[in-house]
Amino acid sequence: MTAEKELAYTHALEDALRAGETVLKKGGAALDAVELAIISLENNPLFNAGKGSVFTNEGKNEMDASIMNGKDLTAGAVAGVRNIKNPIALARAVMEKSEHVLLAGTGAEAFAKSIGAAFESDEYFFVQQRFDQLQQAKESGTVIMDHTSAELSAGTEDKKFGTVGAVARDVHGNLAAGTSTGGMTNKKYGRAGDSPIIGAGTYANNNTCAISCTGHGEFFIRAVVAYDISCLMEYKGLSLKEACHVVVMDKLVKLGGEGGLIAVDGHGNVELPFNSEGMYRGKVSSGEELFTAIYR
Repeated sequence: MTAEKELAYTHALEDALRAGETVLKKGGAALDAVELAIISLENNPLFNAGKGSVFTNEGKNEMDASIMNGKDLTAGAVAGVRNIKNPIALARAVMEKSEHVLLAGTGAEAFAKSIGAAFESDEYFFVQQRFDQLQQAKESGTVIMDHTSAELSAGTEDKKFGTVGAVARDVHGNLAAGTSTGGMTNKKYGRAGDSPIIGAGTYANNNTCAISCTGHGEFFIRAVVAYDISCLMEYKGLSLKEACHVVVMDKLVKLGGEGGLIAVDGHGNVELPFNSEGMYRGKVSSGEELFTAIYR
């Protein structure tokens, strides 16, 4: 991490936070704030989502995303989509314009065409650094999760995560969460992680919290991380801070899962826990200064 690169990431995080804040300051919905913040990150090639998505073993970009409205528990998600400019916007369209929650692959792309979603060419998604990562992964025979994430920077060279996400609470007390990713470099067989799975990588409920996760997806799926935090709050009466600590620092660690998450509860309390060496993160609240950080 050079000083120049760190500054670029900081500015990108600030831009995303401001995009969401602009919505909330006008009395807008948490769902809109989450979507616009994530779109800002998807449009930035620094992050493994949207334009900056990593390459699969076949040299393609396959993206996953999900979004959830805490007000009524409606949700939408897409998995393994190609050439979609903003997967998070398509996930929201699945929620609002279809009777389904999760659409995958060519079916999701057909749905995107039917509603006039924005597509981009392969060239739009080509980032040289990402392509070089694919060649390195193929040479070493590994599957790599990239660390250039809005949320997480893992500490080991062969375990690098790349996910962007946002959570928000609006003036009406409504919560929302969203997550988007390009997945894993050199992945095969249409692998999908926790990002498009409601309850694992994304969850929002006005009665408890809104969560967006990042990390080794298989572990987050097995632990049903996002929903587990909500359950600990609802059924055991834990605070957001206590629930996050139990899941991220205890349950995940015991499973061998590395990662973190961003969270907000119905009272506006924010938690940004992670069990790795660092996590790209930031927050902005009414009456407080904007905050961003990468390491502990």
